[in-house]
Amino acid sequence: MRKITQESINAFMAGKELKNSNTTVEINVNYILLKLHGNTIARRGIHDNKTEITNAGWMSNTTKERLNGLPNVSISQKNWQWYLNGFLWDGKLIEIK
Repeated sequence: MRKITQESINAFMAGKELKNSNTTVEINVNYILLKLHGNTIARRGIHDNKTEITNAGWMSNTTKERLNGLPNVSISQKNWQWYLNGFLWDGKLIEIK
């Protein structure tokens, strides 16, 4: 895992803002947001601690790496299809348990 991914995931999980190259962690009233190139790829509820992810329409290796840094997330790719924790995933917003 790259250093930028580890730092951004640590900040996301700790609820601390971060700006590092193309990755940011922002905090608003309801969510902690993990963003890549300005696109939200993960959010965690401040009040309910629920984590949701999306590829924001970008099936890039960088998006996949950032998301794979999160707990309970394992994204793999086969024949241009993404699989989340072993199940075919279309990249749309989904809760991680």
